[in-house]
Amino acid sequence: MRTRILVIEDEDRILEFIRRGLTYEGYQVETALDGSTGLELARDTAPDLVILDWMLPGMDGLEVCKRLRASGQIPILMLTAKDSVADRVDGLDAGADDYLVKPFDFNELLARIRALLRRTHAATPEVLVFSDLKLDTGTHQAFRGEESIDLTAKEYELLELFMRNPRRVLTREVIFDRVWGYDFGGESNIIEVYVRYLRQKTEQTGSPRLIHTVRSVGYVLREQE
Repeated sequence: MRTRILVIEDEDRILEFIRRGLTYEGYQVETALDGSTGLELARDTAPDLVILDWMLPGMDGLEVCKRLRASGQIPILMLTAKDSVADRVDGLDAGADDYLVKPFDFNELLARIRALLRRTHAATPEVLVFSDLKLDTGTHQAFRGEESIDLTAKEYELLELFMRNPRRVLTREVIFDRVWGYDFGGESNIIEVYVRYLRQKTEQTGSPRLIHTVRSVGYVLREQE
C-alpha cells in the first residue's frame, strides 16, 4: 500500500501545490481545509504522516497538533510563516515532529517527509511482501519463498525502496536521491551495478525476475508479464 499523507492547509494554492507534488512522488494524499475536518479524517483512517498548517480557521494548528498527538504517534510536520525560536518551541511542544517555515522549497519538504517516515519505519518494524519476496524491516532479512537472501546495507536500502513502491516506475534520479542521497552524475552506473546484485540474489534459485528495467527511465518492481 502507498504511504498515506494527510495535508491540513487552508490556502488553496499551497494545498494544491503540495497535493500535486506528493501525488506525483507516489504518495496517497488526502486534504482538509480546516482543523476539524482534518481531525475527522485522521480518526477515520490514521495517515502515515500529517502536514499541518499553523494558521487555520477556527481550531488553529497548535490545537489540532495537540489532539493528533493525544490520539497516537502519527508523524506531524508543521508548516508556518512564524519563524521565531519561541514559535518553533511552541510547535514542537505541542507535539510536532518537525517544522518548516513558509515559503519553502518542495525538495526540502520531500526530504523532511522522508526523514520522518524513516524514523517511523525504523521504530515500527514490518514485513514488506511482494509476490513471494519478503523483507523484514526490523531484522533487514529478505526471503524469496523459503530461501534467505543475504543483503549488504545498500542492497537492503535499494530493495526496501522497491518494496515500498511496487509496480511504480522509479527514475534513476529518484533512486539516487532516496538511496545514495546525492547525484553521482549521468555517467555513473552505480544503480545498474546494485540492481544486478539484487537480481542475482533474488533470482538465484531460478525464481522469475521481479526487478525490471524501463528503458531510458529507470526500474520497476513488478511480476513477469
